[in-house]
Amino acid sequence: MKYRNPVIPGFNPDPSICRVGRDYYVAVSSFILFPGIPIYHSVDLVNWELLGHCLTKPSQFPLEGVDVKHGVWAPSLRFHEGVFHVTATFMTSCGHRNFIVSAADPSGAWSEPVFVDQSGIDPDIFFEDDGSAYYLTNSFPNPCGGISASRIEPGTWRLLSDPQPLWGGTGGAWPEGAHLYKRGGFHYLMISEGGTHSGHMETIARSRNLFGPYESCPHNPILTHRNNALNPIQCTGHADLLEAHDGSWWMIHLGVRQAFDIYVKHFLGRETFLTPVSWDANGWPSVNGGTSMTALEMEGPSFASSLQETISFKDTFDNSELGREWSFLRNPKADAYDLKSKPGCLRLHASAKGLEDEISSPSFACIKQRQFEFQASAILDCMPVNPGDEAGLAVYMSPGAHYLLSVGFFEGRRQVYVRHCLDGLSGTIASHHLETGIVELELSGDTRHYYFRFRQGNGPWTRLGAASTRFLCAEVVETFSGVVLGVFAKGGVSFHADFESFSYTVINSGID
Repeated sequence: MKYRNPVIPGFNPDPSICRVGRDYYVAVSSFILFPGIPIYHSVDLVNWELLGHCLTKPSQFPLEGVDVKHGVWAPSLRFHEGVFHVTATFMTSCGHRNFIVSAADPSGAWSEPVFVDQSGIDPDIFFEDDGSAYYLTNSFPNPCGGISASRIEPGTWRLLSDPQPLWGGTGGAWPEGAHLYKRGGFHYLMISEGGTHSGHMETIARSRNLFGPYESCPHNPILTHRNNALNPIQCTGHADLLEAHDGSWWMIHLGVRQAFDIYVKHFLGRETFLTPVSWDANGWPSVNGGTSMTALEMEGPSFASSLQETISFKDTFDNSELGREWSFLRNPKADAYDLKSKPGCLRLHASAKGLEDEISSPSFACIKQRQFEFQASAILDCMPVNPGDEAGLAVYMSPGAHYLLSVGFFEGRRQVYVRHCLDGLSGTIASHHLETGIVELELSGDTRHYYFRFRQGNGPWTRLGAASTRFLCAEVVETFSGVVLGVFAKGGVSFHADFESFSYTVINSGID
């Protein structure tokens, strides 16, 4: 059975994987999205379901004042003696700290973070056969500093030794994303090099001794798409290895799908890809038959029996709380998201600061854009009466890169309009007068444009125009994120907006 990459589409970078029996779990970075560190579950490595999040309380994950480039980076997910452990880096403009959270059930409550007194980023935990544990990080901010490890006490996570250097990589910048494995009497140290863009690559070394010396694989890099501009997948790296329950080996890694032209431009974010791995006669891993590259369509695991599902989403807000699919920018203000005042609606109480603010949490509930071609809509009831009151749909990459399809008080009356905020410049693309009553808003997209339209009642759809995806590309915005879509409300303290539904439909998933 063939499968399509990415297996976890949308903004799901820095994947780390572990297996418990026939169940597979992946953790990815969340940056400033709350809840933090999504956990996905699969039984076939191809179809993945969002199981929950590690960081669900502000006490675990204080994000107020953290800008869009920072937050939680590069988790490593490991299972040992009945307990799941995730370690990651919490990064701010003032510095960083590494932490560990644990849970017996990955879908349940995770512990409060225990901070580890070891510098560097992209941490990993390795459990030796005798039960001892080791903690790995890179030498941030030294771009060529290599990987270090210390012995650590399981449970308390107290360092039992000073960090010692293991391996500096093959000479590429930013050796990071380290994972340590044991196979055939060797310790294998796999890292990413070259930075998380077009020079990205995955390299590996091995040693009989955990603390080295390490021998570099003779066919490094084992994964890279650099110097292959025509490949629709770029920036591959930051990988993790796994032996499946049937004895086959697999690698998950991040990559990006190019939106257009041969110059790397992406806005869906760094996504999670899957590729097969084999081991040669000399005990070195080989990716995808020795090609060192991942394809959009590949032959799946022998135990994968069903085609990938097209991931769409609809919420009619009939539950007592928002579902796990929703995310927020930084720690949300709980009273802004009201499912009780008007049953069957999400009432968003407006925030004074909107999506252009760099450090606060606006009234904005969002999901990740998962494919280029999609359609999203919302049914909205609101009555803005003051300048600055507005609510609607948003396409968001950063405070300085987003589009709004809004109902607001504009030019002295209630109107629907498309507004952009690009690198500090905001303006109105198009506007249209609205009658009183409910309005249905719709945005759709492809690789090059977002399209905006609206209607009232059973009337015809009115198109308000289009906007380029180029200005939301990570290479233009200079961020590590991906686009999210959702509903928002901004304005005075008395303004609110009632959303009767929100839907997201993939138009063309690329899955035959």
